[in-house]
Amino acid sequence: MGENFRDSIGTIDEEGKRAWIFPKKPSGRYYKYRKWVSYGLLLFLFASPFIKINGNQFLMFNVLERRFNIFGFPFWPQDFHLFVISMIIGVIFIALFTVAFGRIFCGWMCPQTIFMEMVFRRIEYWIDGDRGAQIRLAKQSWNAEKIRKRLLKWFVFFVISFLIANVFLAYLIGSDKLIQYITDGPLTHVSTLISLLIFTAVFYFVFAWFREQVCIIACPYGRMQGVLLDNKSIVVAYDHKRGEAENGRKKFRKNEDRNALGHGDCIDCFQCVNVCPTGIDIRNGTQLECVNCTACIDECDTIMEKIDLPKGLIRYASEDNIERKAKFTFNPRLKGYAAVLTILIGVLIGMLFLRNDLEANILRLPGQLYEHKEGNIISNVYTYKLINKTSEDIDDVSFKLLSHKGKIDLVSHRRFQVPAQELAEGTLFIEINNAALNGDKDKLKIGVYSGDLLIETTTARFLAPRSYN
Repeated sequence: MGENFRDSIGTIDEEGKRAWIFPKKPSGRYYKYRKWVSYGLLLFLFASPFIKINGNQFLMFNVLERRFNIFGFPFWPQDFHLFVISMIIGVIFIALFTVAFGRIFCGWMCPQTIFMEMVFRRIEYWIDGDRGAQIRLAKQSWNAEKIRKRLLKWFVFFVISFLIANVFLAYLIGSDKLIQYITDGPLTHVSTLISLLIFTAVFYFVFAWFREQVCIIACPYGRMQGVLLDNKSIVVAYDHKRGEAENGRKKFRKNEDRNALGHGDCIDCFQCVNVCPTGIDIRNGTQLECVNCTACIDECDTIMEKIDLPKGLIRYASEDNIERKAKFTFNPRLKGYAAVLTILIGVLIGMLFLRNDLEANILRLPGQLYEHKEGNIISNVYTYKLINKTSEDIDDVSFKLLSHKGKIDLVSHRRFQVPAQELAEGTLFIEINNAALNGDKDKLKIGVYSGDLLIETTTARFLAPRSYN
């Protein structure tokens, strides 16, 4: 491998200033596949807030109202344990995937990479031209051509950032509410408009200026790479054994017998460096800036084809594969991650099946003691909260005591309705003959019914006189 090792990131120059990256426009087999994957994911991203399943938004993360929809299933704060397990599963899956295949997620599926490389960068190629034209334009004085191109690019970037901000807002507050706000007009909802412009500014800053720095500096996944990767992980790698051979690299000369001279297949054309969106030299080995985008693979394969040498000088491979031709195996480390992941997924599936459509909480009214009525009847007052997690109304709701003989009286009505994805709350009295109680704090089991159908059970403590025990 090359000896040009460094102690700073590739986007900072020797003076500590930002080294702007002007990558060459990629092309090739992997780039074509990446475009199809990226456009499919972009379609999914933009469509998901506007797709409804049983009246529920397909994906929604309403943090303000603490309401979430995952694949059309509504989740509430009471389902937080499911969210925690899902996040743990996500972390374990990323660890497993990274140990096996490196940062392939970054290059192929990360929204930052998809928007940067497949949307904003392609617009930049269209307006400013390829690498050489962009470098010349950057050095060019502010004449009419540069001003026109810069203003056009900045305007298009702002419009796309504004569109992304709207979609992002649809995930947060719901697509129906967003459409309503747009219909009402921006001045009707000034606070939402300000939030939208802030999101727009953030996206514009990221994609117009911060760019690859997100992957290099801000994203924690890049830092995890150094811990998770080993010499068996499949990454975008340079075959230094083939590329360097005995006497290292050498510029290509026609009709030259490179093998006889002991030179490797790398002709030191620097095209793999020029095409890299993070500005690294992949020939120096795996680096934290590498997002496994495969642009260098496509570019190197194109060069190898032109000089009639075998492709694959840069390819998906592990260090063991390059050094010892070892094939990929499902090693004990991967088996351990896979076992933990399987167990957690099983636990999550079990919890989802046990998850009730109605969440019931009945609590004694704070600061209130029991009331002793005629006939040795003890009465306690409670507040109830019922959360309907479904997209349909639950009608004819009532309460019944399951553990003791007694009665439940609601303050305002006997039976009521819990609207779809809404909260119903109120006050009720529970009356029990003291002879049926076992102590001063009996645990009651209460059933919640829809008509004659038991849909949920919950518990509550019943306070009674100690002297009657």
